[in-house]
Amino acid sequence: MEELNGTERLCSDGEVQLIPSPTNSPDDPLNWSRPRRYWHSFLVLFFVALTAAVSNDAGTAGNGMILDLQITWDDINNAAGVLFIGIGYATLLFSPAPFLYGRRISYLICLMFSIIGSLWFARIFKVADNIWSQLFVGASESCAEALAQLSLSDLFFQHQRGLVLGLYVLATSVGTFMGPLIAGFITDSSQLGWRWVGWLGAIISGALLLTFYFGLEETFFDRNNPLNGQATSSSQTEPSSDLSVDEKKKTAANVQATPANQPDEESGQKKGKTYFQRIALITPSPTLVGTGFKQYCRRLLHTLRIFTFPAVLYSGLQWGAQDAWLTFYITVEDDNWYGAPWNYSDAGVGIMNVPTLIGAVIGCIYGGWFSDFFVVWMSRRNKGIFEAEQRLWLLVPVAFIGPAGLMLFGIGTDKGWDWPLPYLGLGFIGFGWGCAGDLSMAYLMDAYPEMVLEGMVGVSVINNTISCIFTFTAESWLDAQSLSQVFIAIGCLSFIFIMTTISMIIWGKKCRRLTRKQYETFLRIRDGPSS
Repeated sequence: MEELNGTERLCSDGEVQLIPSPTNSPDDPLNWSRPRRYWHSFLVLFFVALTAAVSNDAGTAGNGMILDLQITWDDINNAAGVLFIGIGYATLLFSPAPFLYGRRISYLICLMFSIIGSLWFARIFKVADNIWSQLFVGASESCAEALAQLSLSDLFFQHQRGLVLGLYVLATSVGTFMGPLIAGFITDSSQLGWRWVGWLGAIISGALLLTFYFGLEETFFDRNNPLNGQATSSSQTEPSSDLSVDEKKKTAANVQATPANQPDEESGQKKGKTYFQRIALITPSPTLVGTGFKQYCRRLLHTLRIFTFPAVLYSGLQWGAQDAWLTFYITVEDDNWYGAPWNYSDAGVGIMNVPTLIGAVIGCIYGGWFSDFFVVWMSRRNKGIFEAEQRLWLLVPVAFIGPAGLMLFGIGTDKGWDWPLPYLGLGFIGFGWGCAGDLSMAYLMDAYPEMVLEGMVGVSVINNTISCIFTFTAESWLDAQSLSQVFIAIGCLSFIFIMTTISMIIWGKKCRRLTRKQYETFLRIRDGPSS
């Protein structure tokens, strides 16, 4: 019996069925060796961390910019709002490219944007320079918002996505919180100064561009194309996922090859692509017609349908709220902790990101690695049936921990508390950051596994639109009320946002059932011959 999207069965022997089923092609990323898959995952995660760091380090350089350029914090906050616009809407604009031209070209373009944005930041002389630099920096992070998750899903099976997304959110957290920390030490350095925040970003982005060009292979693989080999038995279970390519070929030897996929006469096995084919600048889709311009435009318009899926709206709200709260507590750190009673330096304010990062790491372990074990346990209790909503139960404790952290930090700052309570609050905030994005995005990928990139595009647009709105309004709200009042209010909002999880636990499966035909139509139009 065909299962509903987001609802899968364990095998009869209790092991996990591999989804998607690996093929007998050596070009299938699921057939790659462990070292090869881990290397590509590392490159993608490093890219995610780098672009997150470059996107979040400008605020730490703010004091130096204000002294040297006579600009204001309002100008810096406006540039941060433009940054979010660049992230969200560049993600949408570039979304058709991975399906038409392969994954690699988008990463290389985004790294070029990172170099341009970083160099522009290093050469800021007026307000407009800051805004333009942040627009390019934001566009550079667009691949980290959606394509990175797609690339990781190319390399791992569905039941491993909790761990994979945990690592993704961890990489985002490392960049988000370590970027300002490193920028703080650079800004404090008498030998370097705040402009070196931009120079360093450009240098690392340039080095990564070269590494990606020669070291990142294309992971696009058309599973619907019979030329790529038949899928192995659907009863194949997890232990075989870590077999070598040769072992998998032996396992698949009893699968009859189609005439278009006859093995090579010399080796007796199908040959894979050469190294230079695997690092081609563009890997055109089999359905690409000409330059693909009309297809690109059609796909872009088609992607807008993603906003009609409730799971996309839910996941975007969860991740967007975390970015919105990020704006508030970072603004408060910059506005308050340089003065009495703390009198912190740039490095001191940067170090305040450490407890947030520690909390995020714990949250990523809880929402990633642990959630994979949790859903397998829940599935066995549910007669071997995995439901996408099972993962969401882990978000219920986060609805209390995250808001408590916001209130603890805000009230502590307002009252002038010293160590440890405000730092404990930052740790709770980081925990909420690590869990909310991880679990909500894993739910979306479980619910609509063939719509990963478009789903993440929708999440990115919603996420960054929410973040942009709060960024433009945060300073005015903080000026209008006390810190205690503001952080109690956003703590309550955070609680309400996360508790929408209960509605998804109750009605999520019904939503998936109601949108099943819509989902199938979406895929059919997307993957059609003219798309």
